[in-house]
Amino acid sequence: MGANISGIDADTDGDNNPPSRPKLGDIPESCLALVLMNLDPPEICKLARLNRAFRGASAADFIWEAKLPPNYRSLIQELKIFDEFSMNLRKKGIYARLCRPNPFDGGTKEVWLDKRTGGVCFSISSKALTITGIDDRRYWNHIPTEESRFQTVAYLQQTWWFEVDGEFEFRFPPGTYSLFFRLHLGRASKRLGRRVCNPEHIHGWDIKPVKFQLTTSEGQHAVSKCYLENPGNWIHHHVGDFVVEQGDTAMKVKFSATQIDCTHTKGGVCVDSVLICPWSIGKEVRQHL
Repeated sequence: MGANISGIDADTDGDNNPPSRPKLGDIPESCLALVLMNLDPPEICKLARLNRAFRGASAADFIWEAKLPPNYRSLIQELKIFDEFSMNLRKKGIYARLCRPNPFDGGTKEVWLDKRTGGVCFSISSKALTITGIDDRRYWNHIPTEESRFQTVAYLQQTWWFEVDGEFEFRFPPGTYSLFFRLHLGRASKRLGRRVCNPEHIHGWDIKPVKFQLTTSEGQHAVSKCYLENPGNWIHHHVGDFVVEQGDTAMKVKFSATQIDCTHTKGGVCVDSVLICPWSIGKEVRQHL
């Protein structure tokens, strides 16, 4: 019995209270950081709100260095998006800054990181594309809209020859990328605070499909065809995929969307932009079509 009593005395303090147990905040920040490194950025930011220890651990540079694309330094220099002060940000701050839209080339292109994966995404405005007949207001018009990240789209009333071409040269990190045209049948607007779609000029897209294609400076080529449908909704039309093997050199990509059968006219389509994103993100885009 004496042994039992002495054991009880050893496990209690002078006030007969049980000993305090380790708390979550007692875990060393270095250990927490090693755990956080295996999580996605949104999960890291969510755990950072738990307590001071998690908040401190979540700011470790080695965590965010691993989330940034391998060529993020050259990306920053190429886009010229950081001033001297911003270059002194910690890696978490750099990641957050790159996740915001970073316009360049006169605001006609944007680059950003996907918040969840850190993948590089790239978008090109209709104003940076070569559109046959775009200067003839009888056929095409640039119209303002809040439904575009560039605040403007090219709207086709009617044409015999539909051809939209573009190209870019960019230094992507190694990986597989998908390219999409973002199109919309009908002219959307707001009436009494509600979104409405004017289908007045929609015609000709059910007769022959639109042909989409891309080629790269490394000889890759992709072609797809589809009929334009589903008026009143923005659709990402998948052109194809391309592979980047060397992230230290820029790849040139040319792409197009054409429907040049002159046996009939076609019209009533909005051309918003072209999206280039990692294949995993492109897969999610295709699932929402």
